[in-house]
Amino acid sequence: MKKITILGNPGSGKSTLAKQFGQLLEIPAYHMDALYWEPGWKPAEESVFLKRHDELLMQDSWIIDGNYSISLPKRLEDADTIIFLNYSTLQCLYGITKRRIMYRKKTRSDIGKDCPEKLDWDFILWTKNYNRNKAPKMHDRLATLRNKDIHIFINRRQLNKFLRSLKQNLEN
Repeated sequence: MKKITILGNPGSGKSTLAKQFGQLLEIPAYHMDALYWEPGWKPAEESVFLKRHDELLMQDSWIIDGNYSISLPKRLEDADTIIFLNYSTLQCLYGITKRRIMYRKKTRSDIGKDCPEKLDWDFILWTKNYNRNKAPKMHDRLATLRNKDIHIFINRRQLNKFLRSLKQNLEN
């Protein structure tokens, strides 16, 4: 596990997991949202965004969380480990709501500078429809990959069991 990509619905805990993996494995964690969003929730120019992304992929090891379909094929190709947090819609809606309350008027460390936490109707709908519109395509895409260590978790209990096992293996 040297090059890890973490995918999933908003509110599933991708960024939190990236930080946990980073500490556990002593690998730098990066967040696609931080690469994409410029101050004031302005999207980076596509060429700038892809350059930032591709520079990360050149490192010997990395953990990158986030989906962003324009950069995903290259990230999946370069990753040795892929984590897909395929949690229920309700759990993810809870996650984005909780995050909004926790970071009200603050910018999270995993998002672009000067992008205070917000929750709008478009984002709620994106999260609500992810499992119907995006998750099946992600399953199909992951099924085509070869020579990758792929983990798909449908709840936090499964993920926590995996993390405990990983910690034990690292301690031995």
